[in-house]
Amino acid sequence: MLVRVDAPSPPRSRLDVRVSGGVVRGTRAGGVLAWRGIPYAAPPVGERRFRAPQPVVPWPGIRDASRFGNVAPQAYKGQFRGASPKVPSGEDCLTINVLTAAVIPRKRLGMPVMVFIHGGGYTVGSSQDFTGQGEGFVRTGRVVYGSFNYRLGALGYLDFTRYSTLERPIESSLGLRDQVAALEWVRANIRGFGGDPNNVTLIGESAGGNAVITLMTTPAARGLFARGIAQSAPSNAAYSREVTAAWAAEFVEELRALHPGDDSLASPADLLTTADAVDLVRAGLVLQMRTPVTTPGTFCMAPVVDGDFLPERPLDAFRHGRAHRVPLIIGTNDREGSVFRGRLDILPKSPGRIQAIFEQAPASSHDAMRNAYPGLPLKRPASDFGGDYAFWYPSMLVGEHHSRVARVHVYRFDVAPRLMRVLGLDATHGIEMFALFDSLNGRYVRTMTALGGLAPYTSAGERMRRHWLQFACTGRVNDAWPAYSEIERLTLIIDTVDRVESDPRGERRAGWREFMPEI
Repeated sequence: MLVRVDAPSPPRSRLDVRVSGGVVRGTRAGGVLAWRGIPYAAPPVGERRFRAPQPVVPWPGIRDASRFGNVAPQAYKGQFRGASPKVPSGEDCLTINVLTAAVIPRKRLGMPVMVFIHGGGYTVGSSQDFTGQGEGFVRTGRVVYGSFNYRLGALGYLDFTRYSTLERPIESSLGLRDQVAALEWVRANIRGFGGDPNNVTLIGESAGGNAVITLMTTPAARGLFARGIAQSAPSNAAYSREVTAAWAAEFVEELRALHPGDDSLASPADLLTTADAVDLVRAGLVLQMRTPVTTPGTFCMAPVVDGDFLPERPLDAFRHGRAHRVPLIIGTNDREGSVFRGRLDILPKSPGRIQAIFEQAPASSHDAMRNAYPGLPLKRPASDFGGDYAFWYPSMLVGEHHSRVARVHVYRFDVAPRLMRVLGLDATHGIEMFALFDSLNGRYVRTMTALGGLAPYTSAGERMRRHWLQFACTGRVNDAWPAYSEIERLTLIIDTVDRVESDPRGERRAGWREFMPEI
C-alpha cells in the first residue's frame, strides 16, 4: 500500500503578518523590520467622508507594506513645512506603520509597544515626519513601535454635524475617532508583530500631544493604552459645539466662495460632501489664518467637545479626576512661542491679541502678569506670553491635576544650538523632535547646528530617548527624575547637564493662576 506523505509547509517569513483585512509583507533594512501603509480602517472617501471610521476592507493575497500610505490632504505648510508636496496625499489616508528590531530574543516576545501621534496643528504633518522615526527605539530590541496617519483640517477637525441629514449623515470628532480606531487596531493586531497589546505607551508632540491629553479623557479610548507622553501639548485646545458651529458656518461660506454661481451646491451638506479635497484644504487655510485674529487665543482645528464622543473639556476631566488614571510624562520646551512668526503666528503675541486676552482676565491680575513678563508686549516677552498661554501653563495644569490620581513626571527641554540662540529662537517649539528621533542628517539640523552645538543637542536626545524607553518598558523613569506633585513641583530640566528644579518659573505660574482662574 502506498502512503502519501505531504511535504511540510515552508515556514512563513517574519515579514508576512496576518492583520485585520489580510496578510501584509514588510521589508528589512538596517537592522529594522518595517511594515508601512497598513489600513486600520476603510478609506473615508465617497459616502464615508465626514463619517466615523469603518472596519478595514479586506484584500486578497499578500499586501505590499513596504511604502508609507497617503498623507492626509493638507496645504504642505507648517512649522517644518508639513509633508513634502512630492509625497502622495489623499483622503484614503487611514494607515498605520509598525517597526520592530530584525533580531529579537525569544524572551522579548510580547514586548512593550510605543505608538506615536504626529503633530502639525491638526492641519499638516504625517507619520512620515522625521527620517528614521522610531528606529532608535526598536533597535534596542526592547519595544515595538507604531505610527499612523489620521484625518486633518476640515476633514477631521471641524464639526459639521449641524448640516447632517438623514440622507447624508455627518459625524463629529473624526480625527479623534481615527486615533481611537488606530489604537483599536493595535489592540487587535500588535501581537502578530511581537507586541503586547496590554502594554501600549502613547506618545505625541504638539497637536499629537494634545491628542494624548484628549485621548486620556475620551471614554472610547479607555484601556487602549497603559501610559502617555505628551510633548508641548496645547492642552486647552478643545472647544464647545457652540464655538465650533460658528467656525463651521464660516468655513462653508469660504468653500461656497470657491464655487460661485453653482446652484447645484446650494445645500451645505452637498457642498461639503462633493467638494474637491483641495478646496476643503484651501477654505480651511483661510479659516485657520483668520481665527487667531478674530478670536485671539483659539485655534479652529482642534477637538470638539461634542458631549458624546468627547463628553467634556479635557482640562475639566483632569481637574475632576475623570481622566484615565494612567502614568503620564508631560512637558514643554524652554521658549515654545518664539518660532511662531509671520503666517505661522497663530499665538496671542501681537499687542492687539495680547490686549484681547487681558480683557478676558480679572483686572486684579493684570499687574502680576505684566510683572511676570517684563516689557510686554515687546517681542521677546510677547513670544513667551503666547507660548506659555498655549503650551506651558495648560500643560502644568494637566500635570498638577493628574498627579492627584496617577504618577506624573514633568520636564522642560532647554537645549538649543548656538544659531538658534543667535536668532532669538532658543529651545523653541518642536526643537527636541529631531534629537529624540536621532534624525540629525537633514538640512534643518545641519543649518540649526552650523555654528556648533550638535554634540550637546544629540546627547540630550539620547537621554530623552532613554527616559521614554524606560517609561514604556517599566512604567517608571530613572530615580533621578522624581515624580511631580502640587507641593514640590519637581521638574527635570533637560539641558547640557540635566538638573531637577522645584517649581521652575513659579512666579509665572502664580500669575497665570490669577490671570486665568477659570481655565
